Amino acid sequence: MPQSIPSEFLAIDRKARALSPCDQISLRPAEERVRDFNEVIIPMGAECAQIAASRCIHCPDPAGCVVACPTHNDIPSAMWLIEQGDFLAAANLYQETSSLPEVCSRVCPHEALCQGACVLVKSGDPVLTGYLESFVMDFAREMGLISIPVGEPTGKRVAIVGAGPAGLGCAEQLVRKGHQVTVFESKPEAGGLLVYGIPNFKLTKDVVINRIRDLQKVGVEFVFNTYIGKDKTIDQLLAEGYEAVFVGVGTQVDAPLKVEGSRLPGVFPATEFLIRTNVLEHYLPQDMPHMEKVGNKVVVIGGGDTASDALRSALRLGAKEVTCLYRRTEREMPGGKKDRQMAREEGARYQFLTQPIRFLANDDGQLAAVECLRMELGEPDESGRRRPVPVEGSNFIVECDTVVLALGYWPDPVIGDTTPELETHNWGLIVTNPETGATTRPGVFAGGDAVTGPDLVVTAMYAGRKAAASIDEYLKSK
Repeated sequence: MPQSIPSEFLAIDRKARALSPCDQISLRPAEERVRDFNEVIIPMGAECAQIAASRCIHCPDPAGCVVACPTHNDIPSAMWLIEQGDFLAAANLYQETSSLPEVCSRVCPHEALCQGACVLVKSGDPVLTGYLESFVMDFAREMGLISIPVGEPTGKRVAIVGAGPAGLGCAEQLVRKGHQVTVFESKPEAGGLLVYGIPNFKLTKDVVINRIRDLQKVGVEFVFNTYIGKDKTIDQLLAEGYEAVFVGVGTQVDAPLKVEGSRLPGVFPATEFLIRTNVLEHYLPQDMPHMEKVGNKVVVIGGGDTASDALRSALRLGAKEVTCLYRRTEREMPGGKKDRQMAREEGARYQFLTQPIRFLANDDGQLAAVECLRMELGEPDESGRRRPVPVEGSNFIVECDTVVLALGYWPDPVIGDTTPELETHNWGLIVTNPETGATTRPGVFAGGDAVTGPDLVVTAMYAGRKAAASIDEYLKSK
């Protein structure tokens, strides 16, 4: 039971609290939001936040929402503080266990984590935990009261490779310990997938950049356009005087679709498509100019959250017909239902049990269509999902001007290939001690998607925090 909540408060009838009004998340109308890349969620007001937080019935420890949160945020205490109107105290509470609360509150699949574990789900609607976390963090930001405490300087230098969620989480914790931190990033701006993968309508760039500026204010140095493994190696970083290195490069290689015509003009990997359609020009890599038009007919291949992001981005760029092709049924789709629902509201269409087998060109050599096969579900495969089986002779054509391949991500093997004694597996994932993040190379730690494969923003950030604690112990032992 959270220690900050008075016992007389908890004595209030729990059933009455659970039945108090539930304020739903408010979205901009689909016909309005599809015309721009602004956030689709309408921020709640202070009174609404207090009402929504008052629905928490403060379950005894261990509360399901706390257990389900990868960072174990003290959500019941935060809900009580919000109900009392102490929004700044709630924001500070989130910052004790999370390095990116303003980000995770927007992009976490709350229905599968804290919100999904709320006991009120059994009788109706859960407490809007993510929405409320976002509210208090925005409130604290507007008040200018977000800061990172800095520890007594230790004189120890740490290099972080990758400025995504794992790297940012590690940097924030190390600077609290007093260590000097330098973050090396291959792109022109920090944030990783938060800036270069997630569209503005889900996570505005300002939210991420503000957090990066917080780190810069307390002395974290960022070195951009530097690709560790190509421009410089891990060994060189250690030779330059960094006493430890954290690798948080994520999984940034798009899985290909090995079919005829996959290199035709108009066929794009999802990463390139999302960067070129969502990122401000001064953040764009030199080899990826901004994409203004996508044509009238866009096809997205894949079933995860990246596919939803690509569908919704294409609609905002003026495409008239936007279709998702997926080789299984919707039941097997790995992406979030919430994003699919919003994509449908905005005009996206889905064709299930559909397997692309060839891309077709017009007389000018440009993409014109994708040839597909109908599928049916067979026996389960190694993932536990039923295997898609082609239906012989079911070929059909889907016309398109642009195709986006959102088929998942692979690790970049360059770190493993250029770092002696660093053990990798599964095409480049880094082997670590799961408790400490230590790799097989002394002084080198890793975490996030580079270790686990594609996962959540919050789990990558938490891995960076855990590794930072281990790095601190390692530096003390030296």
